[in-house]
Amino acid sequence: MSEELRARFLVLASFAADALALGPHWIYDPERIRREFGRIEDLTDPRPPTYHPTRSKGEFTHYGDQTLVLLRSLADRGEFDEEQFSAHWKALFHGYTGYVDAATRRTLENLASGKPPAAAGSDSADLSGAARIAPLVFCLRSRPAELRHAARRQCALTHNHPLVVAAAELLARLTLEVLDGNRPTAVLSELAGDSALEEDLRRAIREGLASAAEETLPAILRFGQACGVKSAFPAAVHLIARYEDDPAQGLIENVLAGGDSAARGLAAGMVFGAWKAGEAVPERWVAGMKAREEIESLLDRLEQVRPR
Repeated sequence: MSEELRARFLVLASFAADALALGPHWIYDPERIRREFGRIEDLTDPRPPTYHPTRSKGEFTHYGDQTLVLLRSLADRGEFDEEQFSAHWKALFHGYTGYVDAATRRTLENLASGKPPAAAGSDSADLSGAARIAPLVFCLRSRPAELRHAARRQCALTHNHPLVVAAAELLARLTLEVLDGNRPTAVLSELAGDSALEEDLRRAIREGLASAAEETLPAILRFGQACGVKSAFPAAVHLIARYEDDPAQGLIENVLAGGDSAARGLAAGMVFGAWKAGEAVPERWVAGMKAREEIESLLDRLEQVRPR
């Protein structure tokens, strides 16, 4: 399959993984998920009590909404412009009806106080700031050094925690290597041995890879279901390692494991799409996304203007 097709699907699969997570997102009790939703194999509506009461089946969590803002910004310029992205990101939350998390609130407060975008990012350690980079990989896939820098900068604009910023660059490297045709677990194994990486991330990769033989629920419960990169990153590695040849199953097991399944899904879905293209997620998930036509149109425009 062509590199362009896999590049397109790394974006679509990342969005689809977020949409799949919407219904049970931030439910930390797996038994409640099973009781209320059954086995989640399709996009679902959130059910009260929920952090997403204004959202419905086929829409995104606030993470997916921010990923879409990044895609729009890139399609406008054909490159990453951090001040423009920050302005687009800030505008999203004017009258926003979705969930506004702590990282967003702190960043908006900093911008309102007069801090420039480069200095306004929160100190949040949540993986979500690093996981929303699929549009950047699509745009800058021909320019690895620029991609790595842009991944760090877009993350720092809202999640200016050193480990999350480093995780953004790592996810960009991983996805780009997979897009070049390298098996995800092979790339992860190489990255685990890269002494230039933060030891916390190298450890997370090793632990995630070592858990590939485990069932997903106990593995994610052991790593932690929460948003922080120290829990969510090894859990995302587990998903990639265990399900690199069955991505849809991995994304289903991800949402059934509860907690911050949306951030884990954005990251794992991106890698799965780069590896398997249209085989990464069922077409019905992609077709069910309410923003599908806009995303496809933006990708078409970005493909024409992105730097080679």
